[in-house]
Amino acid sequence: MLDWSLSHEKPSEDCDEAELDPKYRESVRCKIFLGFTSNLVSSGIRDVIRFLAQHHMVDVIVTTAGGIEEDLIKCLAPTYRGEFSLPGALLRSKGLNRIGNLLVPNDNYCKFENWIMPLFDQMLQEQSTENVWTPSKVIARLGKEINDESSYLYWAYKNNIPVYCPALTDGSLGDMLFCHAVRNPGLIIDIVQDIRLINGEAIHASPRKTGAIILGGGLPKHHICNANMFRNGADYAVYINTAQEFDGSDSGAHPDEAVSWGKIKGSAKPVKLLEIQVHCDATIAFPLLVAATFARRPHSANSTN
Repeated sequence: MLDWSLSHEKPSEDCDEAELDPKYRESVRCKIFLGFTSNLVSSGIRDVIRFLAQHHMVDVIVTTAGGIEEDLIKCLAPTYRGEFSLPGALLRSKGLNRIGNLLVPNDNYCKFENWIMPLFDQMLQEQSTENVWTPSKVIARLGKEINDESSYLYWAYKNNIPVYCPALTDGSLGDMLFCHAVRNPGLIIDIVQDIRLINGEAIHASPRKTGAIILGGGLPKHHICNANMFRNGADYAVYINTAQEFDGSDSGAHPDEAVSWGKIKGSAKPVKLLEIQVHCDATIAFPLLVAATFARRPHSANSTN
């Protein structure tokens, strides 16, 4: 997907004169969708995602609510390394929350609340005169306001990379929105407008090809694949996850199942790194993949928007 350009394709019979320009055709690159689950932002993969956003090497990002809030919270206070085996009751008594082998103090969420509540107040004021808020617009505003170069959301905002999160309330962000709605009701976030936008990212990608890099499963995987269904499938797909197919979940579904839905083109060459095939997870595989591909390319915009 990184090597493709429109110059590799024969011009269509009905294309306009501008599309015949060799320089233009070389500049039109594959549109890359990157999806990931929240645990990867909790981990060190956040830095790899930040690198891709900073250098505009991906075009569309889809993640979960945790994938948004964890990026912001890490700008406000540190996450600590612990152990998977630490007793939950002991951690609870010390005000620590465990994410796998990572520990997040309760105080981090207090700092997050103190930071985000005034922003929700501003958004509510702007709602009546300036903005109809959608999850992606809220996320862009948060990326702008955090103003921290360690944040991938900051770089996504700076580089105009849309970040979609159809389930924005499914996490601490939802708790913050709930508390704000009790204290100062009226903020409205329109998910319908965003589903039009995310599907439009794929529908209107032509004449570009599309590629999907999906870390983990669940919501990001579904929404990227489903958006590409509306263009009869992505041209390239890379899945990295440890989910299994036997339970029938979308998370564990192989690329060939997506072909049956028209989410990946039958002519595409998808790749899936499964735990039973490669004994590692995305926190190991993805940095190696990026080091061998994206990181070897010039640090500039990946493609024509």
